[in-house]
Amino acid sequence: MNKFLVLVTILLLTASCTKDYLKKAPDEDLDIKKVFSERKYAESFLSSAYNNVPVMLGAADWDQRNPFTGASDEMEITFLGAYSHLLNSGAWSANDYYPDVWGFMYEGIRKTNLFLDNVAQVPMDETERNRWIGEATFLRAFFHFMLARIYGAIPIGDHAYTLSEDYSKIRRQPIDKVVEFITKECDKAVPLLEWKVAPDKLGRVTKAAALALKSQALLYMASPLWNGNPDYTGIKDKEGVQLFPAFDKERWRRAAVAAKECIDGVEANGYRLYRAANNDPVRNYQEVFIERNNAEVLFARNAGEHSHFERCSNPISYGGFSIFCPTQELVDDYEMANGQRPITGYNADGSPVINAGSGYVEGGYVAAKHPLDYYPAGVSNMYVGREPRFYASINFNGAIWKGRGIQFWFEGLDGRKRAGSDYCISGYLMKKMVNPTSDIFQNRFSLNTFIYYRLGAEYLNYAEALNEMDGAVPDVYKYVNLIRDRSGLPPLPAGLSQDEMRARIWHERRIELAFETHRYFDTRRWKIAAGIDSKEIHGMNIGAGTSLSDNNFYKRTVIEKRVFIAPKHYLWPLQQEEINKNRNLVQNPGW
Repeated sequence: MNKFLVLVTILLLTASCTKDYLKKAPDEDLDIKKVFSERKYAESFLSSAYNNVPVMLGAADWDQRNPFTGASDEMEITFLGAYSHLLNSGAWSANDYYPDVWGFMYEGIRKTNLFLDNVAQVPMDETERNRWIGEATFLRAFFHFMLARIYGAIPIGDHAYTLSEDYSKIRRQPIDKVVEFITKECDKAVPLLEWKVAPDKLGRVTKAAALALKSQALLYMASPLWNGNPDYTGIKDKEGVQLFPAFDKERWRRAAVAAKECIDGVEANGYRLYRAANNDPVRNYQEVFIERNNAEVLFARNAGEHSHFERCSNPISYGGFSIFCPTQELVDDYEMANGQRPITGYNADGSPVINAGSGYVEGGYVAAKHPLDYYPAGVSNMYVGREPRFYASINFNGAIWKGRGIQFWFEGLDGRKRAGSDYCISGYLMKKMVNPTSDIFQNRFSLNTFIYYRLGAEYLNYAEALNEMDGAVPDVYKYVNLIRDRSGLPPLPAGLSQDEMRARIWHERRIELAFETHRYFDTRRWKIAAGIDSKEIHGMNIGAGTSLSDNNFYKRTVIEKRVFIAPKHYLWPLQQEEINKNRNLVQNPGW
């Protein structure tokens, strides 16, 4: 009898659990009408659109959608699965699916279109509604720019498509029309947004972000890749519409005006170049990327505790993977503390042409440490007396990191001999953006962000556009020198010609904006990538060395021969499957 009662009880409980399992929560069968009938659901929908802003920190991971750092002359990524290897070898194609920037950005565009089409139905405060409209409007423009910067002319998604529409009519729009759409969206967003948001809303869009996006889009539009590029004269759609316009110098004026509008607006509302509490020039620069949401940041993607980024950035004896390896070419481009370039070029055999007046010494080792601990005693003279941004950005052999010196030589704690498939291939690791307080062994990680827009970049945008329009006028000097002064460097010499100033600005962007994905796009929009990304890149001789002072380690060594075919590789190919679905989409040249 007892067994029978137990059996009946079990059956009843099972039936009850089954019924409970089949009962769905109220939000499990949501449709568009239901989503926009309640504020909390609508806000979740907007948050979903924010999720399409790529994290970007993990330059080795396809889902971060940043192959750009590893595909520029800034860095070699050790992890063999990184998409940047295909870009560097010329082996990428229109048949590649990952990292699928196209699909991910158009997914974001569709989300913002659905939101903008339906947000009027949400019962909520009108001030907050307008702010949400501003955020979604910015995001729609941002997603379009993320596509345009790699594909050029793209279809404009200004509404949510329905099943009844004729998708074959979708065509790539001329790049000047795409940029016009982006800038008008920014203009619509600015009056709806706030200058700053509450601490619990950090990461949400502000007026500053919209002004910065407008500035960037117009700078790209004025640049040689899109502005009168003779290589793109023949790129037309199926109806003969030219997708890239003739040259117009006034585009530089419009870019300068937009950048200055951004600068003036944000500075009037509390944004400023970041400086550390003690104004140490290394910390001034380093902490921009560690002190989250500081006064220089105009728009950033919060990444939370990005443990894989931390591991990729740390040496192996610290629990890291030694994945993010700066090139010797980037190291050579950092100035000396006196503002002189140490290396002015390379001989036929790859050896550097040393600027004797800079004070740079290639051989030997320093006897005494730096008074502010920028380097310890015993490190190679190659790393002595360099500008502060070098010490804030690059971990080199012997550099003090988390309390002790890094050992990149072959038999060192962080050397090739002790590594597996991932190891420091160049003899350098990226230090910029990496928090020294994280402890991988204890699973203690910092909160990370990737900065898309910051005031320092706006200064350089303005200086570049103004110089291209008017030459080296006082405002060009002013804003470049503000960047240099923050990092303890002397001002630019007076009397520079427009061409000389252009070279200085290009160099300043290379150093100031390193690892922020600007370099990949700068070399392309300036049309100099064919001469930069089609040659060998170098590092130290990681296959040698038994100590910090072993000369065999400090020999420039080829780590990769890169491939760049012009004009083909200046733009990405549209995915072939997209063209197969819509034959009115024309492919980029060479693909």
